[in-house]
Order: sequence, then C-alpha cells, then structure tokens
Amino acid sequence: MDPVVLGRWLDERELLPGTGEPEVSVLGEGHSNLTFLVRRGGGELVLRRPPRGPLLPTAHDVVREARVIELLQAAGDSVPVPAVAGVCTDDSVLGVPFYVMQRAPGVVIRGELPAFMTGPSGHRARRDIGAALPTALGAIHSVDWRPFVEAGIGRPAGYLERQLRRWVGQREGIQSAVAAAGGTARELPDYDAVRDWLREQVPAESEPAVVHGDYKLDNVIVAPTGDGARIAAVVDWEMATVGDPRADLGYLLSFWAEPGEEFAMAGLAMVHEGFPSRAEVVELWERSTERVAGDMRWFVALAVWKLAILLEANYHRWLAGLSDDPFYESLEAGVPALLARAREVSGA
Repeated sequence: MDPVVLGRWLDERELLPGTGEPEVSVLGEGHSNLTFLVRRGGGELVLRRPPRGPLLPTAHDVVREARVIELLQAAGDSVPVPAVAGVCTDDSVLGVPFYVMQRAPGVVIRGELPAFMTGPSGHRARRDIGAALPTALGAIHSVDWRPFVEAGIGRPAGYLERQLRRWVGQREGIQSAVAAAGGTARELPDYDAVRDWLREQVPAESEPAVVHGDYKLDNVIVAPTGDGARIAAVVDWEMATVGDPRADLGYLLSFWAEPGEEFAMAGLAMVHEGFPSRAEVVELWERSTERVAGDMRWFVALAVWKLAILLEANYHRWLAGLSDDPFYESLEAGVPALLARAREVSGA
C-alpha cells in the first residue's frame, strides 16, 4: 500500500478532504480480501483489495464485489450496504484492483460480544441481532436477481452443480499450485468422502435468488440503538452470485452454535441467552422470504466442506511464506477438523 500514490488517486476523484498522503491502517481481522481504513482531512473511507500471492481462480475479485454492492444499492434500501465511493481497475496505482466505500458505523463481532450486548442489559440487543441475521438474509434473498444476471453476476439455474464443480476445482487448483512449486498437497480423506456424498445427493434447486456466499455474524456490522441493536451493514460480498438461497441459510446455520455444543465452526456469540435456536433461525428466514427451507443437511455439509477448501488455500499460502497471518498456522489442524465436521453432518 503506497499512501503517496493512493493520495494522488484520491485527489483526482476528490474522494477525501484535503490533499496529499492519507493515513492508512489495517481494518478488521479478515482472512480473505484485505481491508484498510483511509483517513485524511477529517474524512475516512474503507479500502478493499486482494491479498498478496497467487490467488485461486475467480477468487478475490474486488471489482466484481463493488459491482454487487452497487446493484444492491440500486435495488433500494432493504439490504443495508456501505456506499461504494470509487473503483480502481488500474494495477499501476496499488499493483492490484481495489475499491473504496463509505464506513458504516458499528462493530464487527468475532467471538466476544461488545459491551452493549453483554449481561442482562444486553438481552434485547442480543435478541435484536439474533432475529436480524436471518431476517436480513431473507431481505437479500428477496431482491430481484435479474439485474445481477444481466450484469454478468451469476446464472439463474445450475447453481448447486456449479458450486460442486467450483470447489472441486479449487481443491485441484491447490494441488496443482503446490506441485508446481515442487511440493505435494496433503491428503484429506474426509474431503473426498464428503465430495462424493454431495455429488450423489444434490437436491432439486429452489427458485433463484441473490446469494451472499459468506453470510455469518462477523460479516455484518452491528450498531447499538438505545437499549437494542441493529445491523448497520452487510459486508464482504466477494462470493455473491445468483443461486439457491438455501446455500446461504445452510452456511449461516453451520456457524450457529447452541448451548452445550462444541464443534469446529461454532460461533461463540450464539450460545448467549437471547439468541434464537437454529430451528428458530430457519423459521425467521422462512417468514422473511415466504419460502420453505426443507431438509438443510446437504446445505450445511456443503458450507463446512467448501470453507475447509478455502482455508486450505490460505494454509498453503502461509506455508509458502506469502502471509504472516497467525490464524493460518492453526489451519494445519483446523482444516481436517472442519472436514470431519462436514462428514459428521452429512453422514458420508
């Protein structure tokens, strides 16, 4: 990140007050696209760019991500998203494409709840967010998907089969990249078992919808409202497309822990009093979309399996010295644990 060059790009578009070099700092703890806070002259923007190193095919397309947000803005205000302020496709500026957007107020929850959601006084805020997550997901799934297809973002049919092909291809891409570097990707037998089960059990697709692709608690920005809380923005639209909305619901459920449960993808926040059960999450989503979820086992297994593949790519980037993110080191055991969870869910 060269702040001098970035400053010139901002000057040309009058995107921040003042002139010259902005202050740039890392924002958040994401492990995919990189997010920075850019400040100057009392103003601030959030910048998104791909990570360093070789990338999986179709991954980390921030220009496409910005287009998704713009289409959601054009559809109305039913889905809260930060406004895109500018997009750069010229690699000579930062070496990669990037975009900047307005900063949404609030916090991102990872593991521990913020103070306004803790204790007895935070019960309403927990209840609000617990209900808002599936309801906001339903709002996403209720947006007209046709403009997205017209913009080249997704296709209305064949989504589940494409998901399987894509993620099998991602796994094979990891193996090829490691082989090209003179190594051998590790064996993951649970990956193979779940892949085969998913292929054999593909459900009939439901009516298409805009899907987020990575919808979970730490991809929304939460803001307090008096004695309650609200979702100020849904973020991280990198994997958004058009497809079967139950895939999003299954992904959300795969992170949704209930009291007494311990598994690889458990979200710590969900065990607190006030958050709904998984069954209630499904009911809230059904009410918001006027759809029937049906048996969600295939979609939850798909969610855990494909996250394991994505994280395996990050693990190999860490092994190759292309990332110093300490989270990636934990994936030596974390990825096999996720795949074991996917196999448990599926019964493969």
